[in-house]
Amino acid sequence: MKNVNVLKCLIAIAAVSIFSISAVAQKTAAKPIVFAVLNDGKTLEPIAYVNKGKLDPPVNGSDDQNIITAFTKTYYKPGTVYRLIFGGANVGNVSVKSGNANSDCAKNMGTVTTTSSKVQLRGLVMGLATNVALKSTNASYRRKPTTAEKTEIDSLAKAEFVKQKLSPTKLNYQNLTALDVDNDGKADFVGSYWVEIDKLTRGLLFFIASKGSNGKYTLGYSEYHSIDQENVMSGEIKAVDDGVYHELLLDVFDYDGDGTAEVFTYIQSFEGAGFNVYRRAGTKWTQAFEGSNYHCGY
Repeated sequence: MKNVNVLKCLIAIAAVSIFSISAVAQKTAAKPIVFAVLNDGKTLEPIAYVNKGKLDPPVNGSDDQNIITAFTKTYYKPGTVYRLIFGGANVGNVSVKSGNANSDCAKNMGTVTTTSSKVQLRGLVMGLATNVALKSTNASYRRKPTTAEKTEIDSLAKAEFVKQKLSPTKLNYQNLTALDVDNDGKADFVGSYWVEIDKLTRGLLFFIASKGSNGKYTLGYSEYHSIDQENVMSGEIKAVDDGVYHELLLDVFDYDGDGTAEVFTYIQSFEGAGFNVYRRAGTKWTQAFEGSNYHCGY
């Protein structure tokens, strides 16, 4: 009888131990998350957690140190591998080398190695990384526009500047990229254009364009704003010409699994970064998420 009681005790202790281990595992398990892959594929910056088809803000560089430290231990453990998303598909791996919660300007960012046989991230050609399982098996689709496509998109961009009472003689752009958000074989375009209003002022335009049933492209989303040198934190308008303050494409990713990929964008500033996510609603695109991440004082 004594041996039976001892056995019961051991079983009870084992059950409690298993429960405790399970509870700890659940507590520290990594949530589904989407990162921006920046700096030529060498840096991860968190954009949002994916929670039941919605996006939630992740840890911020301005959060309490203990929150950032816990995030770093969970997501930037050396050897952790994330899926590289480019053209809306998994095209490689992003492997964590390190994270430093005590760094001056990258507390919640990770140092990584990006590996892909299909793409090389460079400059403003950026991507996404995630631990979210992809439902779609569609091939990656991301390319430069054809000459005819660019001519048509240029005319739409110029019309938007004209609406701002500008008559640009030259259209400049940071990027113009063809994507296929719903695998219908029709290219969608994400563009970041700018014009020189005068020597010290720039007009910036971000847009998403899709082809209609009539075979013509229209802008499903556009946003314009101007900035002058006085409002550039560095005091140099050239920083804007080089990409600062522009809204730029990261990539597209169907994070909610509805069959249409959302557009993820990045805005570089001097003290941090901004992130936007757009989802299609009929022929229009609407903002589904807006986030930011503090780096450090300039």
